[in-house]
Amino acid sequence: MPTVIPFSLAEQPPVIDQPRESRREVGAPQRSTWTLYESAAEGVSAGIWDCEPGRWRIEFGPNEHEYFHVLHGRARVHEEGAGFTEVGPGQALMIPPNFRGSFEVLEALRKHFVIIEK
Repeated sequence: MPTVIPFSLAEQPPVIDQPRESRREVGAPQRSTWTLYESAAEGVSAGIWDCEPGRWRIEFGPNEHEYFHVLHGRARVHEEGAGFTEVGPGQALMIPPNFRGSFEVLEALRKHFVIIEK
């Protein structure tokens, strides 16, 4: 039976990590992830993500997509060999498969995210 999933932080503690040292470009920001929905069969995960300012390299696989919507803070997504796209509160981005570049948090960021890997 389908169940609607509210995006609420009160239900569980986050997973806290940092970008791998080999990918860091600026700082060693702490990231907090609340995965609120996950379906391995469908290759979908969604939740809320917080991060301190910093910058690190990102590489998406051939079947990996991410949509995110910024709740507060500011970030830039730098595309390898090109410019960057900056987003702030109320704005959203889609990062496509095979993306190569960097993710930069300019101001402490909170976002809703949906990742599809299928």
